[in-house]
Amino acid sequence: MKRILSGIQPTGNLHLGNYLGALKRFVQLQDEADCYFCVVDLHALTVPRDPADLRDKTMEVATLYLAAGLDPEKVTMFIQSHVRAHTEASWMLECVARIGELNRMTQFKEKGKGSDSVSVGLYTYPVLMASDILLYQADAVPVGEDQKQHLELSRDLAQRFNREYGEVLTVPQPLIGEVGARIMGLDNPEKKMSKSAGSPANFIALLDDPDTIVKKIKRAVTDSENVIRYAPEEKPGISNLLVIYSLLSGESIPSLEQRYQGTGYGQFKRDLAEVVVDHLVPIQKRYRELRQSGDVERVLKAGAEQASRVAEETLTKMRDAMGLVPRMV
Repeated sequence: MKRILSGIQPTGNLHLGNYLGALKRFVQLQDEADCYFCVVDLHALTVPRDPADLRDKTMEVATLYLAAGLDPEKVTMFIQSHVRAHTEASWMLECVARIGELNRMTQFKEKGKGSDSVSVGLYTYPVLMASDILLYQADAVPVGEDQKQHLELSRDLAQRFNREYGEVLTVPQPLIGEVGARIMGLDNPEKKMSKSAGSPANFIALLDDPDTIVKKIKRAVTDSENVIRYAPEEKPGISNLLVIYSLLSGESIPSLEQRYQGTGYGQFKRDLAEVVVDHLVPIQKRYRELRQSGDVERVLKAGAEQASRVAEETLTKMRDAMGLVPRMV
């Protein structure tokens, strides 16, 4: 089986875009590959965080992994900082990376906004992301449009390491998501739905209550035509809602267009809200049960032990290849 690695940062509120673009896909992949899914809490340190909130959000994401359907009997699930090899491998790869490569990272340019006061971690975190992937000898990595550049860096670093130190690291391939899995903001359908959006009207959080979900969908930006058809350039708002409806219901977009022909946005939004609520309520129920059970902590402990075994094997090969004296303890 191919090995797959992916992770989600414990920042903000996991939302419908995260679910449709990542979590739902993780659940499908667990039956097709040897999957390692982590909560990348070290990445969250690149900007200031409240420590108590970071701990809570880390457990929230891990719990939502399980509530959404990940099976610990099928996947290895862990918290990034619980596997010490990540930081050591990151430093070794930083010594292989080039300044020019990091200067070209568009996400740093967007998040840093040219300020000299941003952390060094924000600048170098694509290398940490590379270590996350390469430590597990991942064959493929699920990526969206905004992460393609970082995966390319991971590939470049693996190839350079192998040229300079011998064949040690697997060069990962991108696993491109299904068409339409890039969910846009409800308040601005021309930009991706975001955990860091300034307004909660931008997203539907996975833990939003039914009344909140209905209100957010009712207020979602559309257009004045009042015709339900998929045309992302002309009608980004209703097109985005059609994508959400299709991905949650399994009904094709053309079928939805035909079903709602001659129907206004009001009825369409009411039906969509019902579909979203019906999908999220069972996840929320399972989430509440898991938070009280202690099962999440047990899964994370076992996952960290398994992940550490795999990561340490790769790290030892990297250390040997680079000429570091083997550990004596």
